[in-house]
Amino acid sequence: MSAQGSSPEVVQRDSEEDSTAARARQRQERFKALKARAKSAAERNLKETAAETQRLATDPSLLSSLSRKHAFASHNLLKADTEAAGEDFERKRAWDWTVDESEKWDRRMEKKQRHRDDVAFQDYTQDARKVYKRQMRELQPDLEGYDKEKMAAIEKAAANGDLEIVETNEGEMIAVDKNGTFYSTADTVGFTESKPDRAAVDKLVADLRKAEEVRLKKRRDRRGGDDDADVTYINEKNKQFNQKLARFYNKYTTEIRDSFERGTMI
Repeated sequence: MSAQGSSPEVVQRDSEEDSTAARARQRQERFKALKARAKSAAERNLKETAAETQRLATDPSLLSSLSRKHAFASHNLLKADTEAAGEDFERKRAWDWTVDESEKWDRRMEKKQRHRDDVAFQDYTQDARKVYKRQMRELQPDLEGYDKEKMAAIEKAAANGDLEIVETNEGEMIAVDKNGTFYSTADTVGFTESKPDRAAVDKLVADLRKAEEVRLKKRRDRRGGDDDADVTYINEKNKQFNQKLARFYNKYTTEIRDSFERGTMI
């Protein structure tokens, strides 16, 4: 039967089948597009997760920051829930502490308070002590390298026959360096042959530069950010007093000060 001779029912059925097939193709295409988007999102999330894991592994400070934020959020949430229930937050939080933890916390708070009280300048001896304590905290000795050099020196001394076994008063047997090349004495000069490695020299240079930067920063702070200004005060309160005097009396003493600077003051 030709298309022209088709009945209206057949034409309608064919058009419905065509529209159904078109809708099926559209749904299939949308489904494929959704699958592609899901796959792309999963791959992107996997890459970002791997990058975040690597960044946390290589950046301990970021991990510490996240831990502090988590602890701070947990603290605030517990405090809000406790206050909403009408309970004493400090009393409830103290239930989870042991006696040792409480005493340790009190000692820590006392130490922080002593540190805050010790910040102000007292004298140069105290200031030098604080600098020394800070440098000791920042000191990171290479203990592994020291042990290796120590064993190498002992093996070298043993190979040269410079070690002597001596018995102490307690009956302990120890190895003594006869020539003083390893166990230094007052007459030892072998330390002059020691040469530090490049990393140790760079660390020393960095420490010296840091100390110089701190010194210059304190100097700028004392001078109010002007390196060329004269320091006519010993502390901040004395500086404010001198500024008050300058506002009232500079107009009378300008000529005298200029004469002093020129060296023409009689």
